[in-house]
Amino acid sequence: MASIWQHRIAISLFGEAEGPAIGVVLDHLPPGEYIALDQLAQFMRRRSRPIPVEGENSLLPSPADVPQILSGLVQNRTTGSPLCAFLNNPKTVARADYQTMSRIARPGHADYTGAMRYRGFADVRSGGHLSERMTIPLCFAGAVCQQILERRGIYVGAHIAAIHNIKDKPLSPTHVTKEDILQIRNKPFAVQDDRAGKRMLRDIRNAADGGETLGGVIACYAVGVPAGVGSPIFDGIENTIAQLTFGIPGVRGVEFGAGFESAKMTGSQHNDPFYVDERGHVLTRSNHHGGVLGGISSGMPISFRVAIKPAATIAQPQETVDYSAMTNEVLQSAENSKPCLVPEALPAIEAAACIALVSHLLDYPNFV
Repeated sequence: MASIWQHRIAISLFGEAEGPAIGVVLDHLPPGEYIALDQLAQFMRRRSRPIPVEGENSLLPSPADVPQILSGLVQNRTTGSPLCAFLNNPKTVARADYQTMSRIARPGHADYTGAMRYRGFADVRSGGHLSERMTIPLCFAGAVCQQILERRGIYVGAHIAAIHNIKDKPLSPTHVTKEDILQIRNKPFAVQDDRAGKRMLRDIRNAADGGETLGGVIACYAVGVPAGVGSPIFDGIENTIAQLTFGIPGVRGVEFGAGFESAKMTGSQHNDPFYVDERGHVLTRSNHHGGVLGGISSGMPISFRVAIKPAATIAQPQETVDYSAMTNEVLQSAENSKPCLVPEALPAIEAAACIALVSHLLDYPNFV
């Protein structure tokens, strides 16, 4: 399986959803980087925390989703050797219907395509290696890279731009700040407009009550990235972020800056005029380019949006097939697995951006 990502740094994910453990190996990290374990835990808890209930201001930590470090870190500093971390999976009761389910193509899942690709030998229990649970080791890698970035004044953060057809107030693509990112990061539900957040939560609950699930859009930003990071053609910042982002289960699309809205603009509308500010920095008055031109950072905030599909497990009958017997079947799930993947996917999107930026920054002349 293609679970190794090779760039300036390398990442390998291992394990299955119902195997003994899941984990990650990071190679080529710069040595001597201080990694605060409490900050690692905070990042991981954001991925594992539940969708809040109305009136909830804080959420209890979930230490079970904080991986244990095996190697590559001594006295909280990276050694330069591979950094390996793993997390024991919770013990689950084996489902009696897995033998039958392994032949049923669940709509929206990768059961059928995985069976075709791996000749029927892939582990399908709770999605196996293709499960959203594999975002846990990805988030660990991103949490490590986040600290490397923030030590250099680069901050990555995201908010829920939309759930279903309910939209949050957008951040300014030209003036998003570190403070904006940290403020949203500390919220139980990552939105700017709390009233819109309450409407989103209500919509999620209503969908769950009707046996449905909802998708949404995540907007992610990186501030403090200097101009000149990245490379053109096949190794641009957008290429790298998009490749890592599409490794996150549920991602259906990625757009940078104005994205698909660019197709509706004229050249004079889309071009971002340059100017020199009072500090002598070259900036642009708008940011339709999303902070990247020719695959290389411009010094403006990097901005991109990610579409997340509705969770595939729904409490409704669905047409499908038994691809072993080659018969038509009807699949009935007892309940939704998760009514909305967006809140859980958000830190994974941040993780992908952090990993991509650290990998590109290793080529930057002033990286220290």
